[in-house]
Amino acid sequence: MQAIIERCCGLDVHKETVVACLLVGAPGEQPTKEVRTFRTVTRDLEALRDWLKEAGVTHVGMESTGVYWRPVYAVLEGHFDLIVGNARHIRNVPGRKTDVKDAEWIADLVRHGLVAKSFVPPRPLRELRELLRYRRKLTESQSAERNRLQKLLETANIKLGSIASDVFGVSGRAMLRALIAGEASPEAMADLARGQLRRKRDDLILALDGRVEEHHRFLLAMQLRRIEAIEADIATLDQRIGERLEPYSAAHALLLQIPGVDWVVAAVLIAEIGVDMSVFVSVYHLSAWAGVCPGNHELHRIVARPL
Repeated sequence: MQAIIERCCGLDVHKETVVACLLVGAPGEQPTKEVRTFRTVTRDLEALRDWLKEAGVTHVGMESTGVYWRPVYAVLEGHFDLIVGNARHIRNVPGRKTDVKDAEWIADLVRHGLVAKSFVPPRPLRELRELLRYRRKLTESQSAERNRLQKLLETANIKLGSIASDVFGVSGRAMLRALIAGEASPEAMADLARGQLRRKRDDLILALDGRVEEHHRFLLAMQLRRIEAIEADIATLDQRIGERLEPYSAAHALLLQIPGVDWVVAAVLIAEIGVDMSVFVSVYHLSAWAGVCPGNHELHRIVARPL
C-alpha cells in the first residue's frame, strides 16, 4: 500500500505517559523510525511538540481514549494536522501488546492515510460544550435535590405537592421557609399563597397540617439551601454561555425557529455539532456521529431439522 505522508507521528496516549512513534520517509521508501516516551505534564507535552516541530512532522494521530487525549490535543493544536481516530477502528487489528507497538501501528496508519478524522470542534465551541454539559449536570442535581425534598415532605405528611402545581414557586418557597422556621400555623402558611393558589386556601390548610419535627426542619433547610445554590450556579453559567454564544447569534436565532427548540437546546446543538456542516460528509454521517442513526443487527435463527 502506497504511503502518502512523509513525516508523521503516532501517539499512544495514557493517563501518565504518551508514547510517540515518529516515521520519516518519502512515499515508496522504508521510513526511519524513532520512539520516545513523554509524561503527560504540560512541560513534557511541550517538549513533545518541540521535538515533532524540529523533525518537520506535518500529521499527528492519536486515539480518542477517555479524556486523556484532550490536553495532548490542546498543546499540539495549531502546530500540526491532528487526527483523532476512533479507538475501536484503530484497535481492530489484534496482536499489538505494548504501548510502543500501539504507537507504531497508529503512526503507520497515519502514514498511509487510513485513520479517519473524528470531529473535534474548535476551541471556542469546546469551551461552550463544557459549559453546557456542566449545566446539564447541575440541572440533574437540582432535580434530584427537589425530589428528595418532596419525599421528605411526604414523610412529615405535608401534602403541599398535591395542591400546589409548583412546590418551588414563589408561594411554595414561602411556605417551605415557614415550615423550616416552625413558628407559623397551617392557616398562616396558607395565607402566604399568591395568585391562583389563594383559591385553594382551605385545601392548603389541610395539606400543611402535618407532623414536622426538628429533624425534618434541619434537612429541609439544608436541601433548600442546596437547591438555591444550584440555581445561582445555573444563572451564572447561563450568563457565561450567553457571552460565548454571541459569535454564533445568527445560527442560534435560526435554530430557535424550530418547533420545540428553546434557548438551551439551540445552544447545545451549536456546541455539539458546530455551525460548519462541511466537516460531515453527509447528513447520514452527521446522524451516525450524533448517535441517532439506527443500527443494523441481523439475528440468524437456527432451526433444528429432524434427523
